[in-house]
Amino acid sequence: MSPTSMRAVSFDRYGPPEVLHEVSTPRPQVRPGEVLIRVRALSVNGIDLAMRAGKMRPFSGNRFPKRIGLDVVGEVVEPRSSRFAVGDLVWGIGGLAAATAAEYVSIAPDRIDHVPAGLNAVQAAALPVGTTAITALRDKAALAPGERLLVRGATGGVGYVAVQLGKAMGAQVTGLASAPNLDLVRELGADEAIDYRDPGDLGQFDVVLDTVGTDLAAFRRLLTPSGRMVTISIDFGHPARALSHLAAHSLRRTRWTRFFSGDPRTPLLAELGRWVSAGAIRPQVDRVFPLSDVAGAHRALEHGGVRGKIVIEI
Repeated sequence: MSPTSMRAVSFDRYGPPEVLHEVSTPRPQVRPGEVLIRVRALSVNGIDLAMRAGKMRPFSGNRFPKRIGLDVVGEVVEPRSSRFAVGDLVWGIGGLAAATAAEYVSIAPDRIDHVPAGLNAVQAAALPVGTTAITALRDKAALAPGERLLVRGATGGVGYVAVQLGKAMGAQVTGLASAPNLDLVRELGADEAIDYRDPGDLGQFDVVLDTVGTDLAAFRRLLTPSGRMVTISIDFGHPARALSHLAAHSLRRTRWTRFFSGDPRTPLLAELGRWVSAGAIRPQVDRVFPLSDVAGAHRALEHGGVRGKIVIEI
């Protein structure tokens, strides 16, 4: 492969994981003020699956081919920013248009930060979307010490960070997950680990963090009179129902439900790094796939029961 080309993941139609394939494409030109990164690892996120399957079609349109990849960990090749030097290991989230499932990516410096000392690229790739947990619990829900927190999807990519962060913030944490993963929920520090298929009487919670997007009305009923529910997912199977719930309850002063999609910049990545360096948040890697088997990585996430993050190593 020539120095001006690179391997990348592409797809020519919406569909199952098998539509993903590796292609040779030109290396990105570094735009003024951006940073060229040699990608070492990235993770697979729910939004990647939705994009590939066509569930984001109203936003992504029908022009092909399309590229994929949201977050990134890699080495700086061309800094073009005084904050970074050649060889620095950095992490970040480039957004939906970043297409980080490739050997190289050019990215704005305000979307990346230095990887905390002690993490390798694969470990680091399991963490950037943890910035979503910080925003959800600290900024959106204003979680306070002593409050009861319910994390739905407690061993998923955001959920496993939220369990750790909730404990570090002084909350009483309950994690919902599949039965085989309840041991991990406890290892992450949860006070209670409960099978989501047979939850029983969960009681009431001050904060609910939902990473699934379904049955929002049922989980809202678990809120205390001053409770808050933050969801980071949309039920693509019943979008009208989900949007109707959010429209009805997002503006309420009490017992509200609000949706947001994380779009972190350097200060939030630095905050995540401080939690990691302090030992409050640690990475949890489920499995590692090569770039050539990105379809297998997507299949694994779709299968469910994931314990942390599925990582693609380049």
